[in-house]
Amino acid sequence: MVSELGTPLAATLHPTKEGLEESISLKCVKLLVEAGADVNCTDPDSPLVIATTHGLTDCIEYLLKAGANANIPNNCCGAMPIEIAAGRGRRKHVEMLFPFTSPIQTVSKWTVDGIIAHIKSKSLKHSKHKVGQYDKSTKVKQKFDGDKDVGRKNHSAASKLYSEVEQYGKNTKDKLKSDGDKSVGRKDYLAASKLYGEAIDLDPTDAILYSNRSFCLLQTGEATKALSDANSCIKVRPEWVKGYYRKGAALMSLKEYKEACDAFLAGLKLDPANAEMERMFREREAVEAMKEDCVGAKNLGSID
Repeated sequence: MVSELGTPLAATLHPTKEGLEESISLKCVKLLVEAGADVNCTDPDSPLVIATTHGLTDCIEYLLKAGANANIPNNCCGAMPIEIAAGRGRRKHVEMLFPFTSPIQTVSKWTVDGIIAHIKSKSLKHSKHKVGQYDKSTKVKQKFDGDKDVGRKNHSAASKLYSEVEQYGKNTKDKLKSDGDKSVGRKDYLAASKLYGEAIDLDPTDAILYSNRSFCLLQTGEATKALSDANSCIKVRPEWVKGYYRKGAALMSLKEYKEACDAFLAGLKLDPANAEMERMFREREAVEAMKEDCVGAKNLGSID
C-alpha cells in the first residue's frame, strides 16, 4: 500500500527526523518486514536510502540482513546509500554498507577511506561554485529591495537591482554548466547531472541543459529520467534536432523501438542529412526490430 508518505515501511522511518526514537521505528520496520513488506520498494525512496539519510544505525543493519539492496540510489540525486553516508561524515555507516555495495565507477580507490575521500573532494569542488558569487540570500534580498523600489516608483533603482539579480543567475548558470561539461570530460556523469540540474533550476528554459543532463542520466542507467529530460528539451526548443536524438537514444535503452524510430524520424525531418541520427539506426541491434515500422520512410536511406 502507498500513501502520501510512501509505503508503510517508508512512513515508519521518516518520523525519526522529527524526533521519533529509532528503537520504536525499528520495531515497526521488523513487524512490517515479517508481514511481507518489500525492503526494496522505491516509493518515494528505498527504506535503506531513507534509513541512511536519517542516520539510523540499527535500521540500516536490520534492513541489510533482511535483503535490502545497497545499490538502489536516491531518486532525487542518484546517490547510493554509501555515498549519502560518506557525505554526512558517518564512517560507521560507510563501513556497514561497503560489503553490500558494488564498486562505483567514479571512485578511483574502492575502499572505505577511498569513498570518503572521493565524496569529500566532490563537496569541496561543489563549494567553489559560490566563490566570488552572491549567495542565495543576497539574491533574494536584492529582488525584495527591487520590489520595494517599484512600490516607491523608484524605477531606476529597481531596474539596477533586477539587472544584478539576473546577472547573478546567468553567471552562476554558466559556471555550473562549465563544471558539468568538465565532469562529463572526466566521465563523472553523476556529478555532471547534478550540476546541470542546478543550472536548470536557475534557467528552466535552456534546452542545452536538458539535453546534457539527458545524456548523463542515460550513461548512469536512468533511461526513464533521460527520456523526461529529452521531452523537456524538445518542448523548450522543438526545432533543435538534438532533443529528438536524445529522446530516441533513451527510448532505445528502454527497448521502446517503435517510439525510438518515431523520435529519430522526427529529428531527420528537421535535418535529413544528420549523420549522427542515421548512425543510431545502423549501430543498434534494434534496427532489425524497427524495419517494418520504418519501411518507406523518407530521408533515411537504407538501414540494411
